Amino acid sequence: MTTSNEALERDWVEEPAADLLRVLFDYKPLSGEDVQHLREGIVSEPVLTVRLAECLKRLNPWLADDGLRRALNAVTRIVAADVMEANEAAHTALSYGVTAPHTENGRRQDRTVRFFDFDDPAANSFEFARQVAIKGPRQDIIPDIIVYVNGLPLAVIECKSPALADPIGEAMRQFRRYEGRDEFTGLGVPRLFETAQVSIALARDVAKYGTTLTPVRHWAEWKDPYPLTLDQLASQLARPPTGQDVLLAGLLAPANLLDLVRNFVMFETIDGKRVKKLARYQQFVAVGKAIDRIRTAKDPKRRGGVIHHTQGSGKSLTMVFLATKLRRLPEAENPTLVIVTDRTDLDDQITAQFKRSGFPNPVQAESGNALRDALSGSVGTTVLTTVHKFHSAVPKRSSVISDASNVFVMVDEAHRTQYGALAARMRAGLPNACMLAFTGTPIDKKDRSTREVFGDYLHRYLIDQAVKDGATVPIFYEMRDARLRIAGRDIEADLREAFPELSDAELEKLKRSAPEKLAGSPQRVEAVANDILDHYRTTIEPNGFKAQIVTASRDIAVSYVEALRRMGAPECALIMSASNGDSARLQAHHLSKRDRDNLIARFKRKDDPLKILVVCDMLLTGFDAPVEQVLYLDAPLREHTLLQAIARVNRTADGKTYGLVVDYWGDNRRIADALDLFSEEDGVTNALRPLSDKVQLLESRHRAAIRLFEGIDRNDERACLDLLKPDDTLAKFELDFLRFAEAMDMVLPDPKGLEEPYVSDLKWLSRLRVTSRREHHWVPFDPKDYGAKVGDIISKHLTVEGVETLLTRWDILDPAFKPHLDSLTSAEAKAAEIEHAIRHEIHVHRDENPTAYASLWEQLEKIVNKRREDRVAAASALGRLRDLEALAARVPDARAGKTESASRLDGTAGRILPFVSDRLPANAREAAASDIAAALEGYAGFVDWQQKEDVQRQMRRAIKERLRSIGLDAATIEAATASMMDVARKSLAR
Repeated sequence: MTTSNEALERDWVEEPAADLLRVLFDYKPLSGEDVQHLREGIVSEPVLTVRLAECLKRLNPWLADDGLRRALNAVTRIVAADVMEANEAAHTALSYGVTAPHTENGRRQDRTVRFFDFDDPAANSFEFARQVAIKGPRQDIIPDIIVYVNGLPLAVIECKSPALADPIGEAMRQFRRYEGRDEFTGLGVPRLFETAQVSIALARDVAKYGTTLTPVRHWAEWKDPYPLTLDQLASQLARPPTGQDVLLAGLLAPANLLDLVRNFVMFETIDGKRVKKLARYQQFVAVGKAIDRIRTAKDPKRRGGVIHHTQGSGKSLTMVFLATKLRRLPEAENPTLVIVTDRTDLDDQITAQFKRSGFPNPVQAESGNALRDALSGSVGTTVLTTVHKFHSAVPKRSSVISDASNVFVMVDEAHRTQYGALAARMRAGLPNACMLAFTGTPIDKKDRSTREVFGDYLHRYLIDQAVKDGATVPIFYEMRDARLRIAGRDIEADLREAFPELSDAELEKLKRSAPEKLAGSPQRVEAVANDILDHYRTTIEPNGFKAQIVTASRDIAVSYVEALRRMGAPECALIMSASNGDSARLQAHHLSKRDRDNLIARFKRKDDPLKILVVCDMLLTGFDAPVEQVLYLDAPLREHTLLQAIARVNRTADGKTYGLVVDYWGDNRRIADALDLFSEEDGVTNALRPLSDKVQLLESRHRAAIRLFEGIDRNDERACLDLLKPDDTLAKFELDFLRFAEAMDMVLPDPKGLEEPYVSDLKWLSRLRVTSRREHHWVPFDPKDYGAKVGDIISKHLTVEGVETLLTRWDILDPAFKPHLDSLTSAEAKAAEIEHAIRHEIHVHRDENPTAYASLWEQLEKIVNKRREDRVAAASALGRLRDLEALAARVPDARAGKTESASRLDGTAGRILPFVSDRLPANAREAAASDIAAALEGYAGFVDWQQKEDVQRQMRRAIKERLRSIGLDAATIEAATASMMDVARKSLAR
């Protein structure tokens, strides 16, 4: 390092770090002589054994010399196979204490030796030393700063000049040398990292932390000085805080450091290797705020709240950290913890996470009865369950399992299944429990609000912040489309001939099932599967990553797997739910749970040849596979389900810089709506009905539904059914029932919805409704019963003309992406209107009865075109709109037999020619168009030019210069330039 960089490192990084520790947090600085004395002159000893002995005696006044030696040896003479095993042993000793013999009144009684006073940080000794040399087997190391608590080195800090090209990378390399690993094997002092819990790299404006043997990609920034705010930190520093100020304040504030050591460190075995994890800042802050509310809430019913952390940011670990801290919370008095999910696979995953993390004795409830037994048994139990088990665990509202107030319920994916009867039973069974919600996509609309059910936000960590922090990778989005064409106008005749028993209304319902039939047609699946395979082999597989395909139905999923295997794709597997009523085709792909789990485990291993998973209704949520980089989406997923599916590709992995969603289903509106949920703003909750209003509505609608049967014996079913014989009476009953059921749904999950007579009356009315509908032959028409044959008819008339890219890769967090999608709505609405008028003009004389109903051929054609309309990029939509407007203007000429003279130009020049003033001679127009096209094509050679404003600015300048040279006025130039840029974006997209 040059003298200049050494000065910058000292003055800009090391000195401010030392000052912050000393001034803000009252750490005592130690000189080199102090350190030598406190480690008894042993230069190879990282622990300040003299200070540690003093603190142990102060914290454990009963401790005798023999016990003191045992405690010292527990952290200075660790027998272990490697540094990770030694660090885990030391951490266990530091956080739980060690047992030492103690004799009192002549009786031997072992006691636990405390290394720290976790409850009172001020009772501990916080110190730091700079440039301490520690002797290693072959080399000495000299960390810039070592932080000691009670003589134990808990944090090691390496400072680097901010003028270096990669200061944090240099610091991490230095830590590898200190630890003696990778290219520095045998050269470090691993003993320092037997007790050290935090490794910190500082470079003034940027700072990162890791822990023992942390891989480079898992080093992270700490961006919240909690419990201080950024303003408070700035005030105490008397200057704007730098990145290293925030990290040091967040990690090394005395209370925070002790809290992290005790509650936010875990060890896991992953792929046979022991790994140490230290919480990220969003996890630490979320748990801290949850504990603070639990302690301070004036209303016990409002102790809970919502932790809104985006998918992939570590919600499961946050639950483990919170559970760990609740276990030790004095106010909780040995609490009962209930971890609730809504799916068996999630229950298994979170149970496995708790067990891997070493959480003591988690119990996975196998049934409702087992759940009830576990929760009504001994206190201090940790139970993991699905919400569905509360149905049998709480058969009625009065079936309280536990009325204790120290029951804490943590609900994962709380945007689902927490607004109905199951959730109401959970609350009825645990009436005084504290409810804590974890979700990546909370609901705040209409009469479904995560915050209304659980309480206000405890902490929010949104997707854009996760990407900035490197907790997740950015997600890019592409739209592709299989070009479909319906051939022949006799398709409706074929349909009527196949199903002569169907009424016109039923035929209309059958038509509405067409989108899925189109999606699953053999021709389309073959074309899309071929495109997926080509894209995967060229874009994803070379980097060593894997893919998931999401389909609209299980039948289509089977078609994809069969097509991919015929094409010689890399090994792929189908993961789907199973039913006894499945067809033979589906049953051929049924898997046992063991086989399914084995395939999933294989898919998660990067070196396993299983490369592609095809799914329909499984692995869309809670599926954590960092090796998955691309999601091929061919299903009409919406809102939270769509977001959950998209987030499958945002997990970090070595060499993975982004996740990709390739959408073959399209519909820009559903994508735009889903993106709104990523950062949904507050404010909707205030418009929700208060519970008292909902209960009042339930009472009135219940009375209305029951009033019809006043004076009739409700046990006499025949009399009740006879009352419903008139069609108008049955219709009124139908309406009253639906309104009553809706009101019940609005009250839930409040246990009020489980009160009598609402529950029993709803069941009775529902049973009566089914019976009366059957007697009146109101059997609902189900298009699925006709699905296979409809699919055959459609396939006979369908051709696929390849797959095209409609929207090139966009980052979903790009500020321009959402407006890009939104711009389609108005442009396409107008385009569709004009297109409809044109089609009417062309086909009016061939339509037999256009006002009665549209033919199936027209509806299918409209579906195909609409699918493509909804998926074009904004510029393409505008270009298409102008094309349609021009075409509409030519309809009168076409009637009169007029034609437009042809131009010699084609390609880009031909497309922009109409926007060059027609007042010019033809040869001048063509020359100008050719010149402009050549310039645009040159600039379009830049990679991703559509996303580069500087390139587009040069393109606009080139257009304007050439139009100005041929004498056009300013207004004409501006309009023509905008139009030509639209054409360029459409025709020159790569």
